[in-house]
Amino acid sequence: MRNRRNRIIMAGVTFIVALSSLFAQGGKEISADNGSEGILLMREEEKLARDVYLTLYDLYSVPVFLNIAQSEQRHTDSVKWLIEQKGLTDPVISDEIGEFSDDELQQLYQVLIEQGSQSLSQAFIVGALVEELDIYDIERLLEDEDDIQIIRVYDNLLEGSMNHLRSFYSKIVKSGEDYLPSYITEDRFQQIVQ
Repeated sequence: MRNRRNRIIMAGVTFIVALSSLFAQGGKEISADNGSEGILLMREEEKLARDVYLTLYDLYSVPVFLNIAQSEQRHTDSVKWLIEQKGLTDPVISDEIGEFSDDELQQLYQVLIEQGSQSLSQAFIVGALVEELDIYDIERLLEDEDDIQIIRVYDNLLEGSMNHLRSFYSKIVKSGEDYLPSYITEDRFQQIVQ
């Protein structure tokens, strides 16, 4: 798996979102053959999505953020269940919005909220970026996974993330903005949003 790099998103205004190594745990990349590291990553990544959307809902009171945040809560709960089934230690120490034990996730949350606070259309773009990142990570984790429990959970997460990406992309288009994928290919993006 590759480390996260700074990405450029075009959305009427070009901005830089500093997304740094969500796969990095203690400076090491998560190995593709270590299912437990992927599970722990997805637990925090789903919480990140939930927290971002709840915060953006508080800012804008637009139902799409609350609806998708509720879905993300179910996602993070399903990954927590998987953690319990596998006897792993939950990386989520605090369930408070915007609180992460991982410093990189803490910084990422702040960057995403700062960007999403600029305007409603930028908030929709942040939502699309978060979902695209989820899709990228889940598809990579599924490539070498053979544990049926993990596959079922990831398949559900993937289906939800694709639905969420479609929702945010629709809002972006209606707001008159443009979105270029940063993690998945343009072809994969079009397969999902069409």
